[in-house]
Amino acid sequence: MTDTPTQPADFWEARYRDAGRVWSGRPNGLLVREAADLTPGTALDLGCGEGADAVWLASRGWRVTGVDISATALERAADHAAEAGVGERTAWERHELGRTFPEGVFDLVSAHYLQSPVALDQRGVLRSAARAVAEGGTLLIVLHAAWPSWQTEPPFDAAFPTLDGLLAELALPDDVWTLVTRETVRRPSTSPEGAEGFREDHVWRLRRH
Repeated sequence: MTDTPTQPADFWEARYRDAGRVWSGRPNGLLVREAADLTPGTALDLGCGEGADAVWLASRGWRVTGVDISATALERAADHAAEAGVGERTAWERHELGRTFPEGVFDLVSAHYLQSPVALDQRGVLRSAARAVAEGGTLLIVLHAAWPSWQTEPPFDAAFPTLDGLLAELALPDDVWTLVTRETVRRPSTSPEGAEGFREDHVWRLRRH
């Protein structure tokens, strides 16, 4: 048995390469809730995984750049987009966020669950995400608020943000940004063994003036 990789690029590539499809292929519910009323433009999906969020946005008229650290995940994302008929509205870039970041500005920058058991400069990446939002654009951040209720032994140490704590760390000026959504959302969650419970996520949606 080989040891679990500790370098982020190796860890996430192994996560996707050594498994079949990892995610459901459906967009995150909080993206659908928060972005459904936005006027389509250009979008940046950070940590896009196998591309479900990017494909959903593209199907609604957005031109989307999906970013992930795993080449395998990006290949699956491109295949998903092609199968959904939105390949021409999507582009895919490999970045180890915190080391490199996509160029340009976007009407929507979406960061869902940028939380990792291996090294990730989460705050630095989210500050870069804010800088990538165009005037009049939207920054959407969704992060887990805690372990699932059924998780009695956390598998690794994790620092979960608070609603106000993340805003304080990002220090986005009030004369530039308007806070649209600041909420904790509870949703059902089932353990691999079938135990029923819940998980809470934090969601922040901000509009740049």
